[in-house]
Amino acid sequence: MKDAHDLVRKQKDFFLTGKTKNIEYRIKALQDLKESIKENESKITDALKKDLNKSDFEAYTTEIGYVLKEIRFFLKNLRSWAKPKRVKSSWFQIGSVNTVYSDPYGTALILSPWNYPFQLAIAPLIGAIGAGNCAVIKPSEMSLKTSEVLEDIIKKLYPEEYIAVVPGDIDTGQDLLEEPFDKIFFTGSERVGKIVMEKAARHLTPVTLELGGKSPCIVHEDAKIRLAAKRIVWGSLSMQVKHA
Repeated sequence: MKDAHDLVRKQKDFFLTGKTKNIEYRIKALQDLKESIKENESKITDALKKDLNKSDFEAYTTEIGYVLKEIRFFLKNLRSWAKPKRVKSSWFQIGSVNTVYSDPYGTALILSPWNYPFQLAIAPLIGAIGAGNCAVIKPSEMSLKTSEVLEDIIKKLYPEEYIAVVPGDIDTGQDLLEEPFDKIFFTGSERVGKIVMEKAARHLTPVTLELGGKSPCIVHEDAKIRLAAKRIVWGSLSMQVKHA
């Protein structure tokens, strides 16, 4: 896929300029993202309603509010995280000075799922921006309206050589995985996760796989059973009930 190859090449070239490593550049990018999400909250909510029939409450608590809090957390801590950290030398290196530097990977690929199409695209993007990377987001083809809003937001905020959204079907995702990204973040099924890992191995690309997380619940013997049951049912089913 020529377009994918050209895009990744542009991002790698842009990364090499060093602009994304500048702490002020990262902070400004995150601040702009936060303001744009606030300004487009109704569009995001409407898209989530059309794609997944999510209520306003669910859209905010599980997607919009989640990422806004994440951005605030990054803005509060980013300067301290980015500072070099002095660490103790080992006994056989007495007299030396050791420092840990937090450096970005380069260009990241974010593959987001259909069920939390905004949150699980933006949350890893926040990390990518905060760390000083460029990024390509491939949203799910099953959440078209949210993908359209996401693409519109990102296009207006950043040049494509910095951050880009590439919508498309499974073939588009496969084409992107052929490119030599410096980091891949994938959320989805174990089956597709194996494909992502296999593709990444060809380029020795580090991968984060978030594969269908489970949420076990332990009810202790001294629990108030009625109250525990009420809370478990609310947490498990309240969002689905709203969809009915």
